[in-house]
Amino acid sequence: MQKATLIGIAQRTGFSVSTVSRALSGQAEKYRISKKAIEIISREAERCNYTPSLLAKGLRMNKTYTLGLIIPGIDNPYFANIASAMIHEAKTLGYQMIIIDTLENAANEREGISSLMSRKVDGMVIVTSDNNASYLENIHRDVPMVLIDRHFADTSLPYVCSDNRQGGYDATQYLIGMGHRNILCIQGVQRSMPSRQRVDGYHDAMRRAGLERLTRVVGNDFTIQNGYLETKLAFSSPNPPTAIFALSNTILLGTLKAIHELGLRIPDDVSIVAFDNQIYMDYLNPAITRISQSTAEMCTLAMRILMQQISGDGSSDVQMLLPPKIVVCNSVRIMHPSTDGR
Repeated sequence: MQKATLIGIAQRTGFSVSTVSRALSGQAEKYRISKKAIEIISREAERCNYTPSLLAKGLRMNKTYTLGLIIPGIDNPYFANIASAMIHEAKTLGYQMIIIDTLENAANEREGISSLMSRKVDGMVIVTSDNNASYLENIHRDVPMVLIDRHFADTSLPYVCSDNRQGGYDATQYLIGMGHRNILCIQGVQRSMPSRQRVDGYHDAMRRAGLERLTRVVGNDFTIQNGYLETKLAFSSPNPPTAIFALSNTILLGTLKAIHELGLRIPDDVSIVAFDNQIYMDYLNPAITRISQSTAEMCTLAMRILMQQISGDGSSDVQMLLPPKIVVCNSVRIMHPSTDGR
């Protein structure tokens, strides 16, 4: 079947091609096209299943109506949630989203950015795995861009992220408030700013409580295997922890697997707090206390900032940190001084 065109609709309805184009592109009021004409044109477009050419529209307006999303790993539920939220935001604005999975690799990220630029995307949202801000700053001169979830300490790049340091502090302070002193922190990728900031928050809370000598940070990956191995190692030591702070939902899953294999009970034998708020944590036994990030709000704000850049209506250097909150469940027990001898 031959593809329906504006010319065909114009011939069948008796209106000019320009009138048909304006009616179907939402410009009827601007050009004072009558309601009757709009009805006739719309009915014919629906009858012949007319779909506008995004390529032609893009050439006219110098836009492709595509955006790029770069994430470190779609297999991580947290980044999958970000991808889902960003796709939804893009759809509501009439954009398609191209997703690049960098596998937590800076070289893959740069290759992905080059690929997106060759496709003339109108803008990018990036969860960076790179530690070189200048590279992205150079790209930003030519392409609208917003960092999400991860950012650089000193940069002009716009970003919307969680206050990871505060989240790390709040989680550790909660454990300390429940009487824990021997708190193991299992971190993610050390070069990742969220991991570094969460660890900094952990150190701040321990130091303020006079427990600096008891700090213990292990691991170097946001993976299930990292959580599993570090938990197994911790409980093979002569001084196992009474509480574990897992710095991501994937690390948590590995920790839970190790605890189960060791025959330990939560929270009777070991207490758990995690970073990330995944719905499945409410269905575990017990439900897991965790630090919740405002993922939906983060994505909405990032998209709004990106659209302002694309349209030229807003500043290109907006930088925002969103406060996290602690979700208290049943995975932490109260430790009395007499029971915490470590």
